[in-house]
Amino acid sequence: MHHTPKHGSWLNIAEIELSVLTRQCLDRRIEDLETLGAELAAWQRQTNADQRQVQWHFTTDDARIKLRHLYPNT
Repeated sequence: MHHTPKHGSWLNIAEIELSVLTRQCLDRRIEDLETLGAELAAWQRQTNADQRQVQWHFTTDDARIKLRHLYPNT
């Protein structure tokens, strides 16, 4: 079961995870498919064990200021 994030979207989270995966695991040449599979599995196990979460820095108050022109008071 996957719970939807309170802030942001699945697309944002997927982009963040792919970026982290690229930097931490795929930033070098990998010889063959079996090695790639083993590297990805090890990265996934460690990532799941860490249970890290996305820390959003763009708050609701920030959005109200930055996007004020899109949502005028009526």
